[in-house]
Amino acid sequence: MSVGPARIGLLRHGETTGQGFCGRGSDVPLTEAGWGTMRDALARDTAWDRIVCSPLTRCRAPAQMFAEEAGVPVAVDERLAELDFGAWEGRTAAALMETDADALGRFWQDPVNHSPPKGESLLEFRERVVAGWNDLAPDEGERVLVIAHGGVIRLIRALREGWPLEELLGIDVPLASLHIVEPWQPYR
Repeated sequence: MSVGPARIGLLRHGETTGQGFCGRGSDVPLTEAGWGTMRDALARDTAWDRIVCSPLTRCRAPAQMFAEEAGVPVAVDERLAELDFGAWEGRTAAALMETDADALGRFWQDPVNHSPPKGESLLEFRERVVAGWNDLAPDEGERVLVIAHGGVIRLIRALREGWPLEELLGIDVPLASLHIVEPWQPYR
């Protein structure tokens, strides 16, 4: 472990076999291309002291493999799972536009006040992810890789960069992208 501020890497999972909204209720695996892009992202930054990941296969499987290859511990944290899209799990936006266009439009315009039907509210999601983030509490100089989802990374970036929660969906977090957070800080 190096001396200096703690460093967190937020790595979004790669391409999956899933379709449409793949949240907490869609445990889909990575495609071969998804594995490849994650390996490419980590090849540029390989020095991690531990790995923490979402329990969903698309994050857990690569986390376990990368941890084994690097000889570092891995921990699974349920709180780092993606938003639960409820009735929209596995459905595409195009399909929803045919059956639930008004609800989808409200969600896109105001995700804080309009959750997916039978899904998790953005405020519940925020509370859950922040609790997981705060428990990371790295030691000084520790380098922690967090393998998670687009929504989780958008939320952490929004808190760090001062984005309003209402604009969370506007934060760009491509598949297999690595976002460095230094220094780590807790949120409320």
